[in-house]
Amino acid sequence: MSDYRISHIAALEAEAIFIFREVAATCQRPVLLFSGGKDSIVMLHLAQKAFAPAPIPFPVMHVDTGQNFAEVIEYRDRRVAETGVQLLVASVQDAIDRGMVTEPPDGTRNRIQTPVLLEAAEKYQFDALFGGARRDEEKARAKERVFSFRDDFGQWDPKNQRPELWNLYNGRVHPGEQIRVFPLSNWTELDVWRYIGAEDIPLPDVYFASEREVVDRGGMLYAVNEFIRPREGEEVFSEKIRYRTVGDATLTAGVRSDATTIDEIIDEVAATRITERGATRGDDKTSEAAMEDRKREGYF
Repeated sequence: MSDYRISHIAALEAEAIFIFREVAATCQRPVLLFSGGKDSIVMLHLAQKAFAPAPIPFPVMHVDTGQNFAEVIEYRDRRVAETGVQLLVASVQDAIDRGMVTEPPDGTRNRIQTPVLLEAAEKYQFDALFGGARRDEEKARAKERVFSFRDDFGQWDPKNQRPELWNLYNGRVHPGEQIRVFPLSNWTELDVWRYIGAEDIPLPDVYFASEREVVDRGGMLYAVNEFIRPREGEEVFSEKIRYRTVGDATLTAGVRSDATTIDEIIDEVAATRITERGATRGDDKTSEAAMEDRKREGYF
């Protein structure tokens, strides 16, 4: 008899592809958030597989803070050109110039992405926004449904979400409301890396270990670049690091690593006991409820 069992990774892929197709069938104007980070890279790859041989039937959008790693922006533009998908850029710098948002005193722009995202969603009338958030990343994200309902202010109420019994999703929204859709909800960081390895998906160089000039701030290693400059009393030194997650260069720290291949990264991730955001994202360390507070405001 034939063995119809499939691998764990194949099951996750099938679930994500089903979610993409479900949104395309039920929502009027979806968009995929694409930053050039590994989760959004996997999302774009899954979207291609979901609709092949046809093109992806919705655009991708990047909420660009202007504080990105140069390698990631270069990768973003190259990947968009390869797939032929339409790229929309919602610029935080433009919003600052227009006076819509004010740059915080510390110069970090992560929090002021939210009004820029909400403005772009309203401008293009998007009713479904695909994001790469996973439940294993952070406790606020663990509360999310796959279809996460947002009200007409773009805000999230964790107590006002819809049941998803038997993988049945309710994508109905009124004008102005949105659904944030998370096809990778049930994936872990290790699943993502195993899928990248199995599918041979190219990545920006920042994900692989290399000697980089860094400063140590509170036990976190930040690469010295145009956005991170050594403060008074800080020592710049060389360390072999890589990035487990990629956000703004002002907030994302690297981890000590010798992993220069996908297989080595998989082995490293399998052995770690600290979440990727807990180890490398300074924006999640402002308070115990930092992520949930931002999500209530409309953040992904």
